[in-house]
Amino acid sequence: MRRKASLILLALAVFCTALSPLLRWYAFPRLAKIPAHQYQDMVLEAKDATLLDYGTMQSRKVDKVSIVQTLKGNVEASEKIEKTAGRDVVVWDGLSYVQGPDGKMVSKIPERYIFDAHTQEPVHATGEMVDGDAVRREGIEFKWPFLTEKRDYEYFDAQARVTAPIYYKGEQDFRGVNVYYFEQTIPWTKVPFPKTMPVKGITPESVAKTGTTRWYTTVRKFWVEPATGAPVYGEEIHKEELRGGTLLGDRDKVTAFSGHVKMREDYIESTVDLVKSQRVLIMLLTSYLPWGFLILGAGLLSLSLYLEARSRRPADPSSTQTHEPEPVSA
Repeated sequence: MRRKASLILLALAVFCTALSPLLRWYAFPRLAKIPAHQYQDMVLEAKDATLLDYGTMQSRKVDKVSIVQTLKGNVEASEKIEKTAGRDVVVWDGLSYVQGPDGKMVSKIPERYIFDAHTQEPVHATGEMVDGDAVRREGIEFKWPFLTEKRDYEYFDAQARVTAPIYYKGEQDFRGVNVYYFEQTIPWTKVPFPKTMPVKGITPESVAKTGTTRWYTTVRKFWVEPATGAPVYGEEIHKEELRGGTLLGDRDKVTAFSGHVKMREDYIESTVDLVKSQRVLIMLLTSYLPWGFLILGAGLLSLSLYLEARSRRPADPSSTQTHEPEPVSA
């Protein structure tokens, strides 16, 4: 009986030990992916900012500028691209909507971001664009890969339409979440005017005729939870200028926008809670279950060997006690 039990335990030990690396190296890369239908929004604010009044072409201090960012998964477009890409694809239709303290639109820039659902690497397909202009992204945008590493990454800047390094700066604690801090600096760069301008009658084409150009620089900061690759918080020290041309009169340049953009508090709280819950799922597949099955397999193997050893132990010798002969009756 002990021999049979030890063989069963040995089979279970082999199964658990084999399941451990399969979960981590086979199941996880296939199961962990961004859903194609995902929708998310975020509100960022720049308090005590400088904003250009396009009506008077004068810069002024304002209490607050708000940026509403939305990312909506386009399932129909992703399914269409998957047919030719041969892999799981996510298509995010994004919109960055900037409004002044009076609630009026300052600018709105749509995007289409196409990427691999598992690795977050860009997938180049028809429709990839920023503000209607076709682009070819290199590097990541919005989200880091699952199991983010302590290294620099290439990050796409939608304003400048360029890819530049975003540098790993260290490990930190952000509201109870262990995060990696990344920072990117885009130097002063000439960028296109938004196709939708805040004043009726002013268009990028009409501004271009005046010879005035738009310039931009930013310091971009992200605090990323490494297991999910999701930023739990972000900031930008953002500046824009209009330079030269007859639109500015006798001025060489004028500030179009300057502010320290930060996530709004309620969105920080909801993002941290969401990332914490998603982190548990990632850790189950990459750490908790693989290590659990490995430890269980080692325990079952030890118990199997113990029972096998017990089954091979020699049996106790039979009793050698002698009995007195019984008298024979006459």
